[in-house]
Amino acid sequence: MDESHHQSDREIEIQLQQLAGKVATLARPNTHAVKTAIPQLTLCHLEQPTAPIGWLYEPSIMVIAQGAKRVTIGDRSYCCNPQQLIVTSINIPTITQICTASKEKPFFALMLKLDMQEASKLMVENKVIIKNQNQTQDTCALATTSATADLLNCFNRLLDTVNTPADIPVLSSLIHQEIIYRLLKSELGERLQQMASQETPSHQISHTIKWLKEHFAEPVKVEQLAQIAKMSPSSFYHHFKAVTSMSPLQYQKWLRLHEARRILLTQHHNMTTTAFQVGYESTSQFNREYSRLFGEPPCRDMKRFRINQTKKIEMTGGSGND
Repeated sequence: MDESHHQSDREIEIQLQQLAGKVATLARPNTHAVKTAIPQLTLCHLEQPTAPIGWLYEPSIMVIAQGAKRVTIGDRSYCCNPQQLIVTSINIPTITQICTASKEKPFFALMLKLDMQEASKLMVENKVIIKNQNQTQDTCALATTSATADLLNCFNRLLDTVNTPADIPVLSSLIHQEIIYRLLKSELGERLQQMASQETPSHQISHTIKWLKEHFAEPVKVEQLAQIAKMSPSSFYHHFKAVTSMSPLQYQKWLRLHEARRILLTQHHNMTTTAFQVGYESTSQFNREYSRLFGEPPCRDMKRFRINQTKKIEMTGGSGND
């Protein structure tokens, strides 16, 4: 291994240590998806491993500053550490689990939502040329890539703006653009380009997913979705599964269950009303599929959530919101 490689590894290590220190300062222990003054940026600070749980990723990039996380999408599983970045280009259902975390060495992570329209605009206006590096033509919407000192430095500078709120409107936008640019120039560039560019199969699937997010409670057929994507049913099904690692109807079920959980935990509706609201015709089927995805029935999940919220209020004297 040459000296330049050693130096690069050392730079990455320093950047990760700095990020871990900043997350530790900005996010309380055992808090997840902590909002910051930067609207697109959330933080995570956990002191123990977690059980696997269903999680719907939005288009985003996640940096793990310390610890390890397992992300499963379909039949693929990724064990991610601080040397890797997790990048998603559409709303994608996953099973996630924090594998490595302790009080002595907590799990620290940052997640930045990505604007794929901004990526498309950046490519057009700046004539960004994407190298064809993806020989396998893998179009899955979730992937990992090696962390670089340049990208980690972007996140360090982004976190620094939290302490200078007046700088956020200008600097956070510029740094966000830089992060997208560096991702486009990375080994994932071609994959992101496929998702952001008009008239590609991946972009057509992304367009259909946006429609499905707004109409998930309605009965839909693959033929109807294929028409929206302007594809034949067989081609649509093939491309949809390549991007999301699940069938269109499985994806719809994930959307229904995640919306149901949001309603149950934040709006305090009863289970039967919520099940019908998100499109289920059978409460027993809803209860069964909810338990399979989230690890426990809706009633028990709501009870545990409220107990945890009460503990947060008692600990902080605040509202209990992150």
